[in-house]
Amino acid sequence: MGKVEIMTPAMREEMRASCALAAQTLVEVGKRIRVGMTTQEIDDFVHAFIVERGAYPSPLNYKGFPKSVCTSKNEVICHGIPSAKDTLEDGDIVNVDVTTYLPKEHGYHGDTSATFYVGEPGEDARHVTEVARRCLELGIAEVAHGKRLGDIGAAIQEYAEAQGCAVVRDYVGHGVGRKFHMPPQVAHFGRRGKGKRLTRGMIFTIEPMINLGAADADLMDDDWTVKTADRSLSAQFEHTVLVTRDGVEVLTDRGETLQNSEDKRWVEPLPLSAPKAGLGA
Repeated sequence: MGKVEIMTPAMREEMRASCALAAQTLVEVGKRIRVGMTTQEIDDFVHAFIVERGAYPSPLNYKGFPKSVCTSKNEVICHGIPSAKDTLEDGDIVNVDVTTYLPKEHGYHGDTSATFYVGEPGEDARHVTEVARRCLELGIAEVAHGKRLGDIGAAIQEYAEAQGCAVVRDYVGHGVGRKFHMPPQVAHFGRRGKGKRLTRGMIFTIEPMINLGAADADLMDDDWTVKTADRSLSAQFEHTVLVTRDGVEVLTDRGETLQNSEDKRWVEPLPLSAPKAGLGA
């Protein structure tokens, strides 16, 4: 698995700054989601917003990825590539995965994502999205000094499967900091009391990918886009978290309602992952 970096207080402050920018970027994306916009428009906005603030969009040119953000719509699990030909339609769900590198040289990566509703979603879209939202909340609730990675995965898996959904196993959360992806790997399934022990100062993402159908994933010919093998809907939410002496700090906390996601009447308040949720019509 490799050695897990324990962040010093100074490094944690750097991470807070980058994560705050990632969170604010996602908030601004939510304000702009609308029927008829293209995923390329999302990419154009994210790129400009990040660069104008002295940072760099981490996905751009990462192992050849051609865009500044990932946009994963409907049956796309993750790593969807924005395109001017990909238009958001009424009833769609789309995950927007933002990672900022601040400052743009010798900086730190802040990583967060959310699934947005486009127009009026159907019952299936609501179900898989809200299960994924709750899964992130339950995963974060397990984070504390002395607990284990398996506790996070077990909490997510137990809830998702009880709701008739499946947890993607091929793609997991990860350590993040001076590098985009670092140890540890954070599986969203597992057994309680198993896996690496959590230690104060560890920083990693929790980003459960939840499918309405089976867990199987299918990598497309572009070597990036991942779809559900059965082409069922998939949803994901992600936060970067810090293990503290007393529990957890959500570094990518947004501090305000995420429009076209948390502002819907059916969304329940979630104190750890979406504290402003459930306030809309």
